[in-house]
Amino acid sequence: MNHPVLHFADYAIIALFLAISLYLGFRFSSKQTSTKSYFAANGKIPSWAIGMSILATLISSITFLAYPGEGYSSNWILLVQGLMVPIVLLGSIWFVVPLYRKVIGLSTYEYFEKRFGKFARYYSSLGFVLTHFSKMGTVFFLLALALANMTGANTILIISIIGFVIIVLALMGGIEAVIWLDVIQGFMLFGCGIACLIIILFSVHGGPAEVWHIAQANNRTGFGPYNIDFKKLTFIVMAINGIFYGIQKYGTDQTIVQRYLAAKSDRSAIKASLMGVFLIVPVWTLFMFIGTALFVYYKQNPLPPGMRPDAVFPYFIVSQLPTGVVGLIISSLVSAAICSLGADLNCIAAVGVEDYYKKAFPHKNDKQYLKAGKWFVVLAGIGSLCIAALYLSAGDEGVLGIVFTLYAIFSGGIVGIFLLGLFSARANKQGVNIGISVCILFTAYAFLTSTKIGLGSNKHILLDLGRFNFTHHKLMLGVYSHLIVIAVGYIASLFFPKPVLDRNLLYSGWLQNKRDEKRK
Repeated sequence: MNHPVLHFADYAIIALFLAISLYLGFRFSSKQTSTKSYFAANGKIPSWAIGMSILATLISSITFLAYPGEGYSSNWILLVQGLMVPIVLLGSIWFVVPLYRKVIGLSTYEYFEKRFGKFARYYSSLGFVLTHFSKMGTVFFLLALALANMTGANTILIISIIGFVIIVLALMGGIEAVIWLDVIQGFMLFGCGIACLIIILFSVHGGPAEVWHIAQANNRTGFGPYNIDFKKLTFIVMAINGIFYGIQKYGTDQTIVQRYLAAKSDRSAIKASLMGVFLIVPVWTLFMFIGTALFVYYKQNPLPPGMRPDAVFPYFIVSQLPTGVVGLIISSLVSAAICSLGADLNCIAAVGVEDYYKKAFPHKNDKQYLKAGKWFVVLAGIGSLCIAALYLSAGDEGVLGIVFTLYAIFSGGIVGIFLLGLFSARANKQGVNIGISVCILFTAYAFLTSTKIGLGSNKHILLDLGRFNFTHHKLMLGVYSHLIVIAVGYIASLFFPKPVLDRNLLYSGWLQNKRDEKRK
């Protein structure tokens, strides 16, 4: 296709935003004198800023591009996962935040070690690292796709420049610079998303009413199919997956837990979490509906042939929007990538230092650990750029589907470990280790017997066991892995002595502390 040409004003706006990002990195660099300031901002960030940071962390280029792509090519079923998150958060945030702020230093997975030993800690932290490396590769892939379609410029050069900015921001400014850039990005994203939706709705002949009519007539609305079928992508599959996703994201994910630690108090962290979630659901919905509106717009105004759904929104931006607005929207897109990746780099570095480097070198001082953390940022940033090369083709499933699938695979059983740790005083290290081992075997079996490789009609299953193949939808793989850890871990624990526990590690301990506070 012919690439639209950006005007000087658009490039100037993009360059200004990149300069601001670099400035923030250097602006906060003088404050990064310890691991606590570098990874947790000394616990002094206001709740509203952390809430915006949580919003920005959960957005990234995946929201900006993949959600419109799904809305364009399908209905809203993949939005169901996000709609489950507020339900989970309202039921758990009250005790999860005090738990982490009281019993861990920096790494989320320290809780898993205190509850179930080192194997549980390393298994869960490795799952986090793998999940977020796959996510970072996806973000870079989507950014490359968008910028290639928007500018026709050398994608490798652009990605290298943005990668450099991301690494400098996370390296120099730490989590504090990332959070304050998140605040800017959150406002930019809201404004750009709303502006784009309004423009698309009123660019359609017939306006919003016609958008709704045509979308309904072409099965682009709703969250179905609604039948109970775990072999296909259905509402029930997405709803169950969304419940476990919410627990994992807000109960076990370092990128979110690190925000809890950066807040001034438990109350501030809880307010920030609620703010972040109740903002993110409308944003996800907004960008999904942008895709729906684009489907109707391009029913009336045919697209160039061969364009993939993930590229439709970028094409509309550069071909239909005025000069200056294009620059702002591209800056918002780049900002979404920078904020998400900057947060991921900082959190991966925190896990690298706390879960691995300190274990290997336990007698170094804090300055040496800080230096190691910065090296982790650089190496993780370079690694994410390399992983992006694996996303040259998103296949027929679509990028958002791939992201959800990888998350389900790499997070296998972590929610199960967390729930056993919180709610079962009887569960012990030996039993949970057995549960994790069974979970790993199940995940390997399900993945190998359900994944096809090859091209066209020559695709074949990696391990074909005939009628014993895993035939349910891959998003259920993650659900089953958590349930396996809960069931096997608890039953196996009954064969070993009951552990002696610090009550602060349990939900029952939190309840008792609340009762004690009321008596005082």
